[in-house]
This record gives sequence, C-alpha cells and structure tokens, in this order.
Amino acid sequence: STMNLLGGEPLRPVMNYMREEDEEPEKLEDIAREGFGNVLCIETGGPTPGLGCAGRGIIATFQLLEDLKLFETYKPDVVLYDVLGDVVCGGFAAPIREDYAEKVLIVTS
Repeated sequence: STMNLLGGEPLRPVMNYMREEDEEPEKLEDIAREGFGNVLCIETGGPTPGLGCAGRGIIATFQLLEDLKLFETYKPDVVLYDVLGDVVCGGFAAPIREDYAEKVLIVTS
C-alpha cells in the first residue's frame, strides 16, 4: 500500500531490516519516507512465510516507533495501520490489543 504513495518505489520493510542487519534501525529516516500528500510511510513487513507471527512483527514495529519517538517528532493528526486480516495469529488485532488504535475500520474485498 505504501508503493502507491511513494510513486511506485518500494520501501524496505522494518522486519527485513531487523532480520538482515541483525539490529534495529537507529533513526526514523532508516525506515520512513514521505510520500504523496506528505504522508509518512513505514512498511512493517512480516515473518518469513510459514515461520513466525505477523502480530509479533507488528508489535515490534510499534515498539520501534516509540523508541525512535516517531509520534513526538511528527505529531500526526491521523495514523493509519494497513494490516492483513488473514494472518492466523491475529496480527490484525495488534493495534487494538496494544492500545495503538482508538477506532478500527474493517475493509474487505
């Protein structure tokens, strides 16, 4: 979903960064890019297919955003989380479960 906002350019997912570099990104610029309409884009990514839990990846990304003080730095008016609803471990529920969302809208196709 971020590729549309970034003019077709892929954004390296946070989980890939953490998995490949074996360390967390040090600054927001490592994981975030501003896209169309000044929308700040971050891609969480997920575990290796068949291994791990997408919910854990989402929670790890939320924690990283707090550690990097994203919300204090950018002071967003609205935060959108576009998460898959078909993950068996309940990754879609992570924003609710961890108090990162006040309102949830479910969109299906």
